[in-house]
Amino acid sequence: MTLSRRKFLTRSTLLGCSLAASPLITPVSFAAAPWDRRLVVIILRGGMDGLDVLRPYGDPGYGGLRTTLGGGPLGDGPLSDGLVLDGFYAMPPALAPLMPLWQQEELGFVQAVSTPYRARRSHFDGQDLLEAGTVGLGERHDGWLNRLLQLKTGISARTAFAIGQGDLQLLQGTAPASDWSPDADLLLSPQAEQLAGLLMQQDPLFTSALAEALALSRDDDGVVGLPEPGDDMQEMMAGAMEMPKPQRGKAHLKLAEFAAEQLRGETRIASFSLNGWDTHSRQKGALTAALVRLSDSILALKQGVGASVWDKTAIVAMTEFGRTVRENGTGGTDHGTGGAMVLAGGAIRGGRVYGRWPGLDEASLYNRRDLMPTGDVREAAAWVMRGLTQTSQSDLERQVFPGLQMGQDPGLLR
Repeated sequence: MTLSRRKFLTRSTLLGCSLAASPLITPVSFAAAPWDRRLVVIILRGGMDGLDVLRPYGDPGYGGLRTTLGGGPLGDGPLSDGLVLDGFYAMPPALAPLMPLWQQEELGFVQAVSTPYRARRSHFDGQDLLEAGTVGLGERHDGWLNRLLQLKTGISARTAFAIGQGDLQLLQGTAPASDWSPDADLLLSPQAEQLAGLLMQQDPLFTSALAEALALSRDDDGVVGLPEPGDDMQEMMAGAMEMPKPQRGKAHLKLAEFAAEQLRGETRIASFSLNGWDTHSRQKGALTAALVRLSDSILALKQGVGASVWDKTAIVAMTEFGRTVRENGTGGTDHGTGGAMVLAGGAIRGGRVYGRWPGLDEASLYNRRDLMPTGDVREAAAWVMRGLTQTSQSDLERQVFPGLQMGQDPGLLR
């Protein structure tokens, strides 16, 4: 069962006022499953510039296309601050905290990939297609992670509640999954909990959803008690106005830390999104901030799950499309096509860049402006799921990613 923020607030005005006092951010979603290995999918919203995150300094055309954004050979120009990965690629200084993972072969990349989305370059359509996992828009209304769960038996959900700025389509569908948003924590006093319960006691759906949400907001696994009919309404109204102060902290770290906590237990799949990848202007600063958040999130996941779980965890970070190969006049890049994926985790065979490099000469570009995609972003995700969950290739191609041809196993996992 999935309950959207809009529906929840519409059904309970008073509780909505209480929740409005809390900072509501992008939700993180979970699903428990009977296999042992873990999968974390991070959606990088905004169109990450794969040519700046994974700089192809070995291509002779790169320096001329990127004169201020990581261009030029090592030691000559802006790329002199880059972190060399191999004889062809480097990554920006903002990802320096992840260099030990690269050296331990727990960090990798897939370059020159995209969804089947082309030409129009709309964030909304691009993200919808990325999360739907289909060839065309509007073909399915569930997400590809949920379709994976639909193929499995023994699937259970911890809860079914979501509050946040937007719903994550990846885990939407008929298979059970749960949603949680940090800092919603519902932040209700005991009196407010009772009042909300009274308001919803005639509606079993919302009574159950409230109980599950309150249970998730606590550190223990205690059962939330709903009020008795005889409780004093005036006293509860007064208590409801005494809202606890919102917790402070970095939202992306709360997402990662809570995900890690769940992954240590029965949860096997977690997904969340990170914003800030739309870099039309002043890309150097904006991308640095976004990469720091991504780096922090990956390291928080590693620390949070612990060594034994990290060894069987795969993190897949993906974006709706790449960006133009040429810089624009405002120190940024515009919406493009081919982009990059980031892979991390003890289950990943890292220390390498996957994918076929298409080249940067004008004849090799897509529409003479974008990096030409040589791979499907769904293909890499499918092979990761194949290795983690033992789902058959035919099911992945027909059910999870309809219309996909997975091709040969690239060996992304250990």
